[in-house]
Amino acid sequence: MSVRSRPVAVAVAASALIATLVARPVAAHVDYVTEDAGDPIDAATFTADVLSDPLNAAVFAGGGLAAVAGIAVYLRVRPTITDVVVLREKLAGYGDLVPWMLRLAIGLPLVGAGFQGYLFAPTLAFDTGASPFLRVLFIGLGFFVLFGLATRIAAAVGLLTYAWVLLTVDAAAVIAMEYVPVLTALVILGGGRPSADDMLLAVASTPGSYYGRIDPVHHLKSFLDASTAPLRRYVPTVLRVGMGVTFVYLGLIEKLADPGRALLVVEKYDLTSVVPVDPGLWVVGAGVTEIAVGVALIAGFFTRGAAALSFVLFTTTLFGLPDDPVLAHVALFGMASAVFTLGSGPLSFDRAVGRPALDDGAGIATE
Repeated sequence: MSVRSRPVAVAVAASALIATLVARPVAAHVDYVTEDAGDPIDAATFTADVLSDPLNAAVFAGGGLAAVAGIAVYLRVRPTITDVVVLREKLAGYGDLVPWMLRLAIGLPLVGAGFQGYLFAPTLAFDTGASPFLRVLFIGLGFFVLFGLATRIAAAVGLLTYAWVLLTVDAAAVIAMEYVPVLTALVILGGGRPSADDMLLAVASTPGSYYGRIDPVHHLKSFLDASTAPLRRYVPTVLRVGMGVTFVYLGLIEKLADPGRALLVVEKYDLTSVVPVDPGLWVVGAGVTEIAVGVALIAGFFTRGAAALSFVLFTTTLFGLPDDPVLAHVALFGMASAVFTLGSGPLSFDRAVGRPALDDGAGIATE
């Protein structure tokens, strides 16, 4: 990198850091940390009133222009930054560990849901004593996924269970929509390594092994590996779009469309002392930031940057909102890590105009 470009790169990094600190913490599920619905407020009128204030409008516009300028400068100097190239190549080598990341990301929350008694989202509680089957189901799914045992079957059962809860029990399960892309990715990829599936397949497929004589499923597993192989290249797209939709939901539905409840969060945690702006601007700024990150992920624009920013937002949220349930965000952490590792994948702006993170799913292992 030339000497002239170094100050520019440093300025971009500083701008990104400032934007991240100003935005914190915005990525919370509002329903997880509030009990009341708040005062009924018309969303469109609220947003118009907030932005009609000259100071609010100036801060809002200035933040947006700074973000756009930072991205533009980064895209211009990126080819001269050796660090980015090295980081991208190193991350490409971690692709075969993505199934393991995803298993940890949903296995732990599923076990926690079973023991604590809730249906995917902490707001959907059930009585573990009155519903022992549900408790065993969630704990069992969690441990099967964690161990990587019958991973595809466990993931498929998890998807069916989520659909059942969403469609027949409570549509509020949509708040835990991050399970869908992660479980879908595991149906495609299987358990990866390290996993029980990988170990048992190695033993069962070895001629002369005792286990190979009695194992009834390793041929089915090999068939599923071959059948899902063409879909592996789309796993980054599934995760990226799923994470993007989650962010759009958080920003649009939980904040901009429900400002009364979002204002309760600002008041409860005294967020105006963190960033001294109008409470209404906190809500509008947080909502717009989440929507912008979500749209960027859906479009596959600046994918790794958006994933990295997401990870930082989730982290600062946990520190900024101390009673926000940690397990409820583990799946989001895992998904952000996987997207950062894999990059944008097919059907993305990054793939269309820049260098892809992985070539056609290369490096993504199945079992």
